[in-house]
Amino acid sequence: MSDRDVRAEDAFDTRAVAAWLAANATGTDIDLTTVPEVRQFSGGVSNLTYLLRYPGGDLVLRRPPRGNHVNAAHDMVREHRIQSQLARHLPYVPRTVALCQDTSVIGTPFYVMQRIGGLIPRKELPAGVHLDREQTAALCRNVIDLLADLHSVDVAATGLGDLGKGDGYVARQVAGWSERYRRARTRNVGTFEAVMRWLDEHQPEDRPHTLVHNDFRFDNVVLDPADPTRPIGLLDWELATVGDPILDLANSLGYWVEPGDEPLMRLFRRQPTHLPGMMTREQVVAYYCARTGAAVTRAEWAWYQVFGLFRVAVIAQQVYQRYLRRQTTNTQFRFFGIAVVVLELRCRRIIRRARKMSPQTAATLISTTKEPSR
Repeated sequence: MSDRDVRAEDAFDTRAVAAWLAANATGTDIDLTTVPEVRQFSGGVSNLTYLLRYPGGDLVLRRPPRGNHVNAAHDMVREHRIQSQLARHLPYVPRTVALCQDTSVIGTPFYVMQRIGGLIPRKELPAGVHLDREQTAALCRNVIDLLADLHSVDVAATGLGDLGKGDGYVARQVAGWSERYRRARTRNVGTFEAVMRWLDEHQPEDRPHTLVHNDFRFDNVVLDPADPTRPIGLLDWELATVGDPILDLANSLGYWVEPGDEPLMRLFRRQPTHLPGMMTREQVVAYYCARTGAAVTRAEWAWYQVFGLFRVAVIAQQVYQRYLRRQTTNTQFRFFGIAVVVLELRCRRIIRRARKMSPQTAATLISTTKEPSR
């Protein structure tokens, strides 16, 4: 994972953290009696992630941006709990070592976890990693297998079943993300009203619920340095909950940019899904369904795909609004408004195609006998 100097707006009292960890951390053999070097990890648009570099090893600290401390405390407790309990059932989850709810230490709550050392693909593969077509295809399958493994975890065994709110998950997602967009909208982006109305009117029925990550992307996956086709870690459990696994897949594919996409979509690519050997979005769905036994019709997938893209647009717009309000100085966010406009156009195109589907086509299950790679 790429680290950098800490941005001034995101800095905290390193000595205060060191003293608190020395007195409270458990589950690590690292000598915490010294003050660590602190670096900030690049990437991410919500909670902030830092590297704590001690002489005997590294830890990772997560905290929210400064703001509403009541909500931030809840987020940290929730995220810490999910990782702590899920790590016993899914070996890819980093193990936690401390949770601090005392905002007097650094101004916000935070928690600290063990670091999984490895490679993280972002817009491109990590420096020095070169995969041929077959290796890229293996990486793609292994990453989708990781998502399927998460969805197969016994929710009751983890003790996280209370994260779910029962039936109506899809309806709550549509209503919640629609409201978030309306609150975050600025005058220089579209309304998304037609898209939100279509999503509301064409919701698929709820499926059996599983644990879902809700931000499953290549840049939240840690790869084995000795074999970069093999995932060894899954990061960023901020949005994890219990819900529809196909919606989790759709949210992931909202970020999936492939060579046949229009130029502006390719311009906003943030993960290496364009490489020869990667599956197309439709092949990913077919592979996932074959792997898990799920069934998705083309009409259903049109809905899921639009929702996944809409959700990415909402996240981008929330970050763009923060940038316009000068709540962040990260210059990578200045073009996010353009991405929101592009995503709305893409959603509307998919909706138009869905309306033209014949009943026979709409009812067809997504499946393929083709080799799932290009």
